[in-house]
Amino acid sequence: MALLSNQSPETYYNDINLYGEYQFVSLKNIIDQFMFVYVGEDKIISKASRTDVAFHAQRGLAELSFDTFKSNKALEIVVPPTLQMILPQDYVEYVKLSCVDSAGVKKILYPVSKTSNPIKPTQNASGDYSFSNGLLNVETESTAWTNYKSSTPSENNNHDDYEDDIFWPNEGERYGLDPQHAQTNGSFYIDQNTGKIHFSSNVSGKTIILDYISDSLGTEDEMKVHKFAEEAMYKWISHAILSGKSNIPEYVVRRYKKERFAETRKAKLRLSNIKLEEITQILRGKSKQIKH
Repeated sequence: MALLSNQSPETYYNDINLYGEYQFVSLKNIIDQFMFVYVGEDKIISKASRTDVAFHAQRGLAELSFDTFKSNKALEIVVPPTLQMILPQDYVEYVKLSCVDSAGVKKILYPVSKTSNPIKPTQNASGDYSFSNGLLNVETESTAWTNYKSSTPSENNNHDDYEDDIFWPNEGERYGLDPQHAQTNGSFYIDQNTGKIHFSSNVSGKTIILDYISDSLGTEDEMKVHKFAEEAMYKWISHAILSGKSNIPEYVVRRYKKERFAETRKAKLRLSNIKLEEITQILRGKSKQIKH
């Protein structure tokens, strides 16, 4: 339903900020078109404010970004001596963390499973907690994590931490070792409470790439929806508004719920970007006999 752009080829190719823009529709455009097409007399939604439509559009975009749009972003940093990284402002969940070697190849880091960074209250010699202005004083870092991040692979030899054959000299000693610990790339722990990622000591100074899921939220002009999922957005907004009204028959609400589900499923299939040639290549790599 996106309107054709009056943008000329010359304008497009001379402005780097426009590259690839045509595959997306701004949330503002979706809201404006929804108000024009779906709201009014003799239409399924007789009355709705732009504020309500904008609210449900943003909620729909956030929800669809998690499972359908797969709004993934990547952030690259060099791990500082503090071994900490602040989570991005639009971070929802991580996809993977990798360190980059000298050839530019990404090597996966794995989350730690045998340590954490719990809240540690400040205590005096008697073990009593200390307070400031009625609030409990807490340490910036727990003893558990301080000890873990400062340890070396050889010191963690008996704790199933990342290892290589230098520290496991005896044949058969690694039998049954969890694969996530049988590597020397390093490890990390995401502290949701402080909004930081903590890395093990052997990651210091390395280039790290965080692939994560974003909620895609911003201003109406900044938020974009892929054209494959544009219709799913209209159905999402329609169902959300209709289900919140008391004078709408239940069969109408159910109808738009089914349409929302169908369009969301269609968008997910379209955005999966599955190519026959790529599937064939993967199966060939599994030593399968494929007729092509």
